[in-house]
Amino acid sequence: MKLIRNFMVAASLAVVMLPADAAPSAATQREINGLMQALENSGCRFQRNGSWYDAVAARGHLQRKYDYLLKRDLVDSSEQFIERAASRSSMSGKAYKVSCNGVPEQDASAWFLQQLRRLRAPAG
Repeated sequence: MKLIRNFMVAASLAVVMLPADAAPSAATQREINGLMQALENSGCRFQRNGSWYDAVAARGHLQRKYDYLLKRDLVDSSEQFIERAASRSSMSGKAYKVSCNGVPEQDASAWFLQQLRRLRAPAG
C-alpha cells in the first residue's frame, strides 16, 4: 500500500511540474499576423475541404482557428500555428492547398513555412 501511495505522490508531482504551454510571445504574435497578412495580400486562392476561397476569406477562417487555439493555450509558436491551424482541416483532416498565379498548387503548410522563412530573413 505504501508503494502505491508513493507512486501516486510521485505521479502527481510529475504532472504539476510539466511545463504548461504559454501564450505566444509578442514576436510570435507578430509573425502569425504577418503570415495571415501575407496570405491576405497574396492574391492566392486557398482550398479547404475541396472548395476554393479567396485570400481574404481564407484569412478570416484561419483567424477563427487561431483564436480557438489561443483560448485553449494550444499555440505558442508560429510553427504550431502552421501545424495546428493553417495546414489541414480540423473537421476532415484534409490538407489545405494554396494556388497562386504562375506557381504550382502546393500544400498550405509548405506555403506558410516559406512565408515564415521570408518573415524571419534579415532585412536587406
